[in-house]
Amino acid sequence: MDTSLLQGLPILLCCFRVLSGSFLSRDQSSASTDFRLLHESNLREAIQCRMCHLQFPGENCTKARGICTATMNEACSTGTIFKKDGTLWLTFMGCLKNCANVNNMKWSIYLVNFRCCRSSHFCNDYI
Repeated sequence: MDTSLLQGLPILLCCFRVLSGSFLSRDQSSASTDFRLLHESNLREAIQCRMCHLQFPGENCTKARGICTATMNEACSTGTIFKKDGTLWLTFMGCLKNCANVNNMKWSIYLVNFRCCRSSHFCNDYI
């Protein structure tokens, strides 16, 4: 396991928060459509999400396993990090403010996907 990349994970998560906030003012993109749908669903009740900060393939959650409650500005999120050859390296889940979907973002030697949902309780279990 590459510990230097694990130490950079909090920085990557901060980038997702910045990226997701940057979609607020776009009108023509599909990301904007996704955000508007999430924004409309924010008017509904808060939902519960699975939470796990670190889960490696074939293992149970190794850090911060539990449940979080997404507030009105948050959504359930799941992040997956793949090696360039397509092998899953790491998964993380939780509640995230101003969440936005991201596909195949390059991060060092990895590709990162990020999914957001507010459709039902624990919807990030099935993303």
